Amino acid sequence: MRLSEFAEKRIINVFDGEILGLAGDCDLVIDADSGRILEITVPPSRGLSGNGRRQLNIPWEAVKKVGAEVIVVDIDDGSGIFYR
Repeated sequence: MRLSEFAEKRIINVFDGEILGLAGDCDLVIDADSGRILEITVPPSRGLSGNGRRQLNIPWEAVKKVGAEVIVVDIDDGSGIFYR
């Protein structure tokens, strides 16, 4: 898959159905030695009410499926996901 194809996908949390963001707006943390993706860093969200979520770091292990249009992740408050 090309990076441009990856960038067009929405990131959706299967735990609660929330759309976390667009992959093209996120950063990928990549291991320089192996070239493997370690995590997806989702930037802060302002939300509809102006009260938003802080930066969200999703470990690659939480990615369950990369589909044609979406990236499905499975995270909840107890999953070790880091908010900054």
